[in-house]
Amino acid sequence: MSSLTSDPATSAPIRVAALYRFAPIEDTAAVRDILETACLANEVRGTLLVAEEGINGTIAGPPEGVQVVIQTLRGLAGFADLDVKYADADEPPFLRLKVRIKKEIVTLGVPGLDPRREAGVYVAPQDWNALIADPRTLVIDTRNDYEGRIGAFEGAIQPNTRSFRDFPAWFRTEGRALMQQAGADRVAMYCTGGIRCEKATAFLKAEGVEGVHHLEGGILRYLETTPQDQSLWNGECFVFDERVAVGHGLSAGSHALCRACRMPVSPEDQASPDFVEGVSCPHCRTTRNDDQRGRYAERQRQVEIADRRGVAHIGGGAPEA
Repeated sequence: MSSLTSDPATSAPIRVAALYRFAPIEDTAAVRDILETACLANEVRGTLLVAEEGINGTIAGPPEGVQVVIQTLRGLAGFADLDVKYADADEPPFLRLKVRIKKEIVTLGVPGLDPRREAGVYVAPQDWNALIADPRTLVIDTRNDYEGRIGAFEGAIQPNTRSFRDFPAWFRTEGRALMQQAGADRVAMYCTGGIRCEKATAFLKAEGVEGVHHLEGGILRYLETTPQDQSLWNGECFVFDERVAVGHGLSAGSHALCRACRMPVSPEDQASPDFVEGVSCPHCRTTRNDDQRGRYAERQRQVEIADRRGVAHIGGGAPEA
């Protein structure tokens, strides 16, 4: 898979576009209908979340179809400057389309935040290394525990939260104390594409923290633009589609996806006797019962039948973002 940073023509059969923007939307139902119509008309699949605070999602399809949807998005009031991260793929990373209305485009559960006006300082990928190497900076990963396990920046604090909604409680009980212990006078946060860390900076500022920074474009932009020999990133970056994980240059990673628990599984995990394709992995082997594993095995059998027939099976779909 190769990456794209703008909108040039591509010979790849599938274009993937990861996007988000915080901008006010008055009629979320109307925007949902507009986007759903554009996606269906252009054979574009994936997930788009629409809320009063903005739009977030990842879509994929024929390059010209994806471009029509992006143009539709940029035609909405407040979305002309929508930031999009592109990548090419040989196979569709999504098997269905979901355009949904949500209370938040990324759920933090803290009312009253306005990332459009209250976000911290954006840090370009080329300036990120110097910031996080400074001992006065506390680096915090705002992603979930399973994401941090397969890749992270050197020296980053891992909250090990199960969901982004858990981040405020973690910061109030542990994160602030870590800042004091480290003698840090600033915080640098990061996430996959930028949306979670952007919202998290607004939260920290509301908590009275000054000197709050976040990685512009997220890990994906960093991996796309930073030469590997200059990189402070270790491991792979989990993505919420069939690619599962990517490395430097957004090249395909080595992780697969457990269809039982939706966790990424490393090559070592895949070699474990607890890993059964579509049925179990070392993360969930002891948390599922025989009835569940029986259902998973039947689903996997149907997926394999569909593969042999050359058709897509919805049971093999990607996890949701």
